[in-house]
Amino acid sequence: MKSKLTGLGVALVTPFTDNGEIDFAALNRVVDNVIEGGVDYLVVMGTTGETPTLSMPERVALLRAVKERNAGRLPIVVGVGGNDTARVVELINQTNLDGVDAILSVTPFYNKPSQRGLFEHYKYIAERSPRPIILYNVPGRTGVNMEAETTLRIARECPNVIATKEASGNIEQIKAIIDAAPEDFMVISGDDSLALPIIKAGGYGVISVAANAFPRYFSRMIGDQFEGKYDETEAMFERIRPTVKMLFAEGNPPGVKAAMAVKGLLRNNLRLPLVPVSDELYGSIEATIKAEGFE
Repeated sequence: MKSKLTGLGVALVTPFTDNGEIDFAALNRVVDNVIEGGVDYLVVMGTTGETPTLSMPERVALLRAVKERNAGRLPIVVGVGGNDTARVVELINQTNLDGVDAILSVTPFYNKPSQRGLFEHYKYIAERSPRPIILYNVPGRTGVNMEAETTLRIARECPNVIATKEASGNIEQIKAIIDAAPEDFMVISGDDSLALPIIKAGGYGVISVAANAFPRYFSRMIGDQFEGKYDETEAMFERIRPTVKMLFAEGNPPGVKAAMAVKGLLRNNLRLPLVPVSDELYGSIEATIKAEGFE
């Protein structure tokens, strides 16, 4: 699994038509663009995909469409998470996992479990899942941080848990996991801005938002980082840093969808409670993309 999920993953957006339906034609463009741009694997129905607004029939149709368009070209990770442990297992069992390599499962949100509760949550899921589990720690969204020792306990005691997507923003916590993790356990950056230092510290790559819009640029940068070209990659990130900052200035995925709309990949539509970025920010993103020519 390491060989499949090392490098640049992309957390796919879900395009919508002006009527608010899934835009499958645009989805095909997005999938083709990131694959042709050199990403290493696809992540479907994560946070960036606006998954909480998708009905179960839409989730089924979305995953099926991505698998069909991908046609076996890249590994696929699918997001299945929640704050009701038994329900997460039900959702996994209801998902067609043919052609799916792993499941990304976010820490329970809103009910704020203890560290022991987090361990028991993932232990229960891992024991019942037919696919390997990737933990997803994103305290800025869930209200709870999975501490390094909890992640390491899961890594040691739950063999069906193969990785963690760390989006805590706490580089010391992330390095502590990398330093003490079992040899076959992967630490993946959940933040575009921390991808380079995490890889340098021994991480296995990044699940990127920005790669939806700039797959070629990020593919080259991440690839060069694994080759130890640290000066070159630092310069590359410094060049694109202001653009990445703009992508998150009014939340995710509004910013990256604005960039993708500028590039003609999709229409700039989101589902409430998310709304498009302000006209001012859209103009700044558009001007930067045209000036820099990021691909």
